Order: sequence, then structure tokens, then C-alpha cells
Amino acid sequence: MPIYCYENKGGDVIERVYLVNQERPKGFMLNGYWYTRSFQAENVGTPSAAGWPIECLASGVHADQAGELREHFKKAGVPTEVSADGNPVYRNAKHQKKALKCRGMHNKASYS
Repeated sequence: MPIYCYENKGGDVIERVYLVNQERPKGFMLNGYWYTRSFQAENVGTPSAAGWPIECLASGVHADQAGELREHFKKAGVPTEVSADGNPVYRNAKHQKKALKCRGMHNKASYS
């Protein structure tokens, strides 16, 4: 079943599931806010903003190297928070892609 995204003027995105042959509304009112279909949110290729930011253990370094990693990100022009344990914190998928690229890495499970 396809997932359709709707967004209000405040930028809040919600997802609705409709059957393929079921009519989908162009917009609707929910809790006093008007939501309209958001094709931009549907075409990101990754789940909606839910779950971000993430602390990535797989691309982390030893805790002793956390400062070096912060400096590397800063010099590369991709400011990224690094936890005390040495794990980078990615704000969204686009940020993750840039941060991994500056280290010569990529996310094999990503859709971008």
C-alpha cells in the first residue's frame, strides 16, 4: 500500500496510507490545521524526518579520537556533532551523506 505525505504551513509532515484504487484527498483538516499533499516529502526516498537525528555507531571512532573527528568534519566544511564516545550525530539523510563522503565512506543501506 502506498504512503502519501501531507504537510501543514508549519512544516509538520504526516503520512497516510491509502489503497492504490482508493481516492486520496488533496487536503484535509486535522486538529485545526489544514494539511495538503506534499510531493516533496514523498520523493525523498528515505523515511520521513522521524528518527533523526541519529547517533551512528558504525561510522564512529574510538572515544580518544572524538576531537580529531570533530576537527576533520570542521575542516571539510561539514560541521558535525560527535558524542563523547566518538560517534557522529547526523541531523538528516543529506547531512549523513555529506559527512560520510568527506571521510571516504558511504551508506550502503541509503536510498540517496
